[in-house]
Amino acid sequence: MQTTLTYASHTATCRAYTYPYPLYPGWTRTILFTLMLLSAVLNPRLAWSDSGEEEEVWLQVDTQALVLRVMRGGQPIKTYEDIAIGRFGTTADKRHLDGKTPLGEFHISLIKSTSPYRRFFGFDYPRLDQAERALEQGDLPMDEFKAINSAVRAHRVPPQNTALGGHVGIHGIGAGDPKVHESYNWTKGCIALTNTQIDELAQWVHLGVRVVVY
Repeated sequence: MQTTLTYASHTATCRAYTYPYPLYPGWTRTILFTLMLLSAVLNPRLAWSDSGEEEEVWLQVDTQALVLRVMRGGQPIKTYEDIAIGRFGTTADKRHLDGKTPLGEFHISLIKSTSPYRRFFGFDYPRLDQAERALEQGDLPMDEFKAINSAVRAHRVPPQNTALGGHVGIHGIGAGDPKVHESYNWTKGCIALTNTQIDELAQWVHLGVRVVVY
């Protein structure tokens, strides 16, 4: 399957006072002004409401219930039902062309706003532990393992053309038949939503978003 990927700054505006400053000597006013600036920097709660750090937004994919949830911390904020997964189910250890959706924790590493499947949000698949198991089982050549290992260690997208397959992620159905999507698990290993759902999901997706598939 093919699929795609996309901190905080703020500015403060000083309020103009309508009454004159007290007639302090110039050096005193300078000291007072400096102290006011330091107070604003060191005690930002005096100038800004403290709403606390925003909780992580991540994606949870339930392959049994065929549900994708957008989570904020531990609470779902949006649920998409009747998703589709690999035509041959799921696996902890995916192989090239096996038609199965890999289980585990991934991150969005690629975003394509245009795709044959509407949009594509690609995973950083395969993970290193998956590659290690495949190497031990004799299903992954050493040179391919080294390439995956090097990419993971360097925080790059792993090779997508190894014996473990690739191009796994979340996408829409493009010009596909919605009735097929409603009736079957039809993908080659990706997670599929309707075009309307994938367009809406895009607002929460950016590079690095965590995805837990179970």
